[in-house]
Amino acid sequence: MSIVVTGATGQLGRHVVEQLLEKVPAEQVTAVVRNAEKAADFADRGVKIALADYNTPGSFDGLFSAGDKVLLISGNEFDKGRVPQHKVVIDAAKAAGVALLAYTSAPASLTAALADDHRGTEEILLDSGVPYALLRNGWYHENYTENLAPVLEHNAVVAAAGEGRVSSASRADYAAAAVAVLTGEGHENQTYELGGDTAWSFAEYAAELSRQTGKEITYNAVSTEVLIGILTGAGLPEPFAQILAGVDASIEKGELVVSTGDLSRLAGRPTTPFSEAIAAALKG
Repeated sequence: MSIVVTGATGQLGRHVVEQLLEKVPAEQVTAVVRNAEKAADFADRGVKIALADYNTPGSFDGLFSAGDKVLLISGNEFDKGRVPQHKVVIDAAKAAGVALLAYTSAPASLTAALADDHRGTEEILLDSGVPYALLRNGWYHENYTENLAPVLEHNAVVAAAGEGRVSSASRADYAAAAVAVLTGEGHENQTYELGGDTAWSFAEYAAELSRQTGKEITYNAVSTEVLIGILTGAGLPEPFAQILAGVDASIEKGELVVSTGDLSRLAGRPTTPFSEAIAAALKG
C-alpha cells in the first residue's frame, strides 16, 4: 500500500510530501510528477517517483494499486478544462481499487466560477463509487503574502471584496489536514470544510501590514470591473482576472468564511495566524 500524491512538486504538494515523510517511511510514499528533475530531492530521500500528466490519460495506467490512498491535488491549468483532467485520475483510481481518494476541492459556500470545476469533479468522484474524502480547502494566506510587492509599492491593499472576511490558512495547514486524512482511519466518504480559525477583513489586512512595516497602508475597495482592469493591466489574462475578481465578489458575500473548525481539528493544532504569514513574507 502506497500513499500517492499527485502534483507532488506543486506549491501544496511539496508541503504534503514533506509532512508525510515525518509520519511514514519514504518507501510508502509515491510522488506523481510531470518532471522527474523537480522531484530529485524526494527521490534522494527514498520517495517513489511516478511520471504522469493529467493531460495524458495513458500515463496513469497501472500507476495505482489496490489499497492505495491517493491525494488528487486539483490542477491549475484553468484554460484546459480541469474536470476532464481530474476524471483521468479518478478513473485510474477506480480501476485499481484504491482504498481512498482525497480531493482538494473548494468550500461548499463558494459560488464563484472558480468553484465550478471543483463541483464537477466532486460529482464524478461521488458517482465513481471510489471511497472518497472531500478536502474543501478555503483560501490560502499565500494568495496574498506571495504578492506583497505591488501592495508595498503603492501602500495600498486593493480588492473588490467590500467589507467581506476571509478564513484563510497557510498551505502547510491544509497539507497537515490532507496528511491526517491519508495516514488516519475513518475518513472514507467524509467531507471536510476547511478554513483558518480566524477570519479577517481587508481593512484589517491593511492595518496589520501598516503595523509590521511602519508604513501607512490603506485598503482601497474597488468594483469588480476596476479590479479586472488592474489585473489585466498587470499582465494577467482576462479570463483569469475575471476568476479572481469573482472570488472577491464571493468574499464580499461572506462565502469564504469557514467556521467549522475542521482544519484545526484535522491538523491537531491551531491554524497559522495571518499575521505570522505576513511577518514571514516580509522577512523573506
